[in-house]
Amino acid sequence: MSLDTVFGQVPDPQSYSFPEYALSQGDPVRPVALTADELTTLLDLYETFVRVDPSGVDSNPFFRATSDFLKQTFGTPLQRPDDQLHDDIAAMLNDFSDDLGGAELGVVDATPAHHRTLYFFLTSCKAYHLAPHLRFDPDEAAVQTLYDVYERVTEQEFYLKRPKSVLE
Repeated sequence: MSLDTVFGQVPDPQSYSFPEYALSQGDPVRPVALTADELTTLLDLYETFVRVDPSGVDSNPFFRATSDFLKQTFGTPLQRPDDQLHDDIAAMLNDFSDDLGGAELGVVDATPAHHRTLYFFLTSCKAYHLAPHLRFDPDEAAVQTLYDVYERVTEQEFYLKRPKSVLE
């Protein structure tokens, strides 16, 4: 499958909305089957994704000097817009790795935050790939794996993890 085919399946951000997560008395999760090979593939894709610098802050000496000046003058660092996304993806992959626990196949609990992170990871990969000024050509199989995991999450129903009784 080509990257354009996989990216063509990703819902359009202008019309996409996240489901309502307001479930009372517990933590809403979606249990999803995941293999160690899929997790390794997602980690490799993440490493490729993190190396892309869409803002030019790291690669442009003028931006770097401006960032250092702002940091020294105002005490506020100039952060790349994708830093938070990188942190979110890393946290999600760590959660999945912890849930898998070294097994070859397991069930991971995808939270609403994981669902959003998978979606933004997919759309950001698509944006990086389509941007003419960036060179981001990830492995097609890795992007397909990311989409497959995302699709599994969206197809599952929520259930309450650690449900609380009415008396608590």
